[in-house]
Amino acid sequence: MINYNGLTVPEATRIQREMQTQVQTIPYTGPVNYVAGADISFNKFSTTVYAGIVLLKFPSLTPVGYSLVKKEVLFPYVPGFLAFREVPALLDAWEQLPIKPDILVVDGHGIAHPRRMGIAAHFGVLTNQPAIGSAKKKLYGNYEEPGPEKGSHSPLTDKQGYLLGEVLRSKNKVKPIFVSPGHRIDVPGSLEILQQCIQGYRLPEPTRLAHNAVNQFRLGEIPEGWTEL
Repeated sequence: MINYNGLTVPEATRIQREMQTQVQTIPYTGPVNYVAGADISFNKFSTTVYAGIVLLKFPSLTPVGYSLVKKEVLFPYVPGFLAFREVPALLDAWEQLPIKPDILVVDGHGIAHPRRMGIAAHFGVLTNQPAIGSAKKKLYGNYEEPGPEKGSHSPLTDKQGYLLGEVLRSKNKVKPIFVSPGHRIDVPGSLEILQQCIQGYRLPEPTRLAHNAVNQFRLGEIPEGWTEL
């Protein structure tokens, strides 16, 4: 069981640098029968984390069920190190899934991170799971604004021009989302999967539904554990 309580930021930095050497940004060639979306809800000043993973059939994006977990964490809220707060609860939610998805979409970044170790990369390496980061805001990298129409996208790169991901306009005239591979998938594959997960909202269905579920859970409207739909 992963426990990051008590880690210092320098220790967490060392872990990120070690894990980054294990990240594989390679083409995904397997089947995609199921995808899942993962999201976390917490108050930055609280030790309580609410984690949710929603499992969907692919390509229909029909929800199969959701796994919800509440966990106490002590690692502080530090930008660039949020995985150390979020991953332990997500791992518990992952263990509850009766079917593991072929690809996991995480609300957060993959390699589009100062040390190329956002939560999708972190979780992907720990579980050896193909994972994609889908974030609402840029954490790291440079890009030109994509066109205003749905489907437009532009590359997200580091200062040396290395491709970190794509900035995708998921809905006409709304702010773009930031797509980056986490593990065992590359940038083109991540973009292709995310484009197939858009259904009329800014957020792709896996993370949109996970966001809704985890917030309902936080409000006490739905129970902890695995619920089949």
